[in-house]
Amino acid sequence: MRVLNQSNFKHMTNIFDAKETDLVINRINKLEPITRPLWGKMSADQMLAHCNVTYEMAFEDKHAKPNGFTKLILKLFVKNTVVGERPYRKNSKTAPQFLITNARNFVEEKARLTDYLKKAQSLGEDYFDGMESHSFGKLTKQEWNTMFYKHLDHHLNQFGV
Repeated sequence: MRVLNQSNFKHMTNIFDAKETDLVINRINKLEPITRPLWGKMSADQMLAHCNVTYEMAFEDKHAKPNGFTKLILKLFVKNTVVGERPYRKNSKTAPQFLITNARNFVEEKARLTDYLKKAQSLGEDYFDGMESHSFGKLTKQEWNTMFYKHLDHHLNQFGV
C-alpha cells in the first residue's frame, strides 16, 4: 500500500483557497437543469445531490456510519482511491449512500453544494487536519482536500463544465 505524503498533492487544486473555491463555484454555476452528462446515467440534479453526500458526511449526522469491520475494509481497499492523486475512472462504482436514482430539485441541490463549499473553505484546511472522516478514519488536510476536490472535479468534467 502506498503512503500518501505532501508531495502527492502538489498539483491538486486547494479547495480551501477562496480563489479556487470561487473557480469551482463558477463551474457549478454554468450547469443548467438540462445539462447532459458526457458519460454516465445521472442527470444534473442527481449529480449535484450525489456530490452533496460527501459534504453531508463531513458536516451532518445524516448517514449511518459503517461498522468497525466495514470501516477497516474501506480504509484498506477504498481510501487510496478516494484520497489518492489518481483521477477517478469514468463510470466507477459508488457506495450505496451516493446512489441518487430519483429526481431532485436542481436549484436546491446547487445551492446546498455551493454553501457546503463555502463552509469548507471558511473553516479552512486546519479545521480538517486530523478530523475523523465518515468512512476512513482520521484524514490529513491534504486528504480532505483531495477527497473534496477530486470528486467534484470528476463530476463537473462529466457534465462538461
